[in-house]
Amino acid sequence: MVMDKHTCPYGIKSKYLLEREGYVVDDHHLTTREATDAFREEHDVKTTPQTWIDGERVGGYDDLRGYFDRSVTSENETSYRPVIAIFAVAAAMALATSWFTFDNLLTLRAFEWFVAISMCFLAIQKLQDVESFSTMFLNYDLLAQRWVPYGYIYPFAEALAGILMISGSLVWISSPISLFIGGIGVVSVIKAVYIEKRELKCACVGGNSNVPLGLVSLTESLMMVAMGTWMLIKTTL
Repeated sequence: MVMDKHTCPYGIKSKYLLEREGYVVDDHHLTTREATDAFREEHDVKTTPQTWIDGERVGGYDDLRGYFDRSVTSENETSYRPVIAIFAVAAAMALATSWFTFDNLLTLRAFEWFVAISMCFLAIQKLQDVESFSTMFLNYDLLAQRWVPYGYIYPFAEALAGILMISGSLVWISSPISLFIGGIGVVSVIKAVYIEKRELKCACVGGNSNVPLGLVSLTESLMMVAMGTWMLIKTTL
């Protein structure tokens, strides 16, 4: 579809993929809604674009990727990619900040920044849709199941603790918050996943994620517990 106010991104992707595979593309544009509806009815398809190779219909963009043996991700397929991206960028930011501040990549402060920045990133994912997060969170968090508002408070508390830990200030606020929400998280995940053996989606990267509940949520909670404990110990040394 190539219309005045809409150009189909999957059409552009399909054309690019075909050209990468060495094909010469005869590109037919659907320029009106009427033409698009007529095309779908004529060929008995639900979506556009549609690709034909040597007169044989391959299908839509995902079908085309499958035709060339490229990976196709289903809508409900579980993936750790969001978590990997968050932790990788947080680590890079922490190392860069350490390098700028201390002229050294590997410092204790870099590790502290890594945990704190990761907490902020994870909180941002939740804050994009607090309602969806709180709904998914209710599936396993023990406190949220007993007091629903906790599911709405959690991402704000995580963000606040992370921001304060980046600055290294107001430890008497950040550490108790981190210990509290992290400790409840550890117990909740262990109970749901490792004792009850339930297969759930993790709300750690937001309420619309396809990350399985288990190691990631447990790691997030353990990081908060460890960071909260360390910051308290550090202030007393």
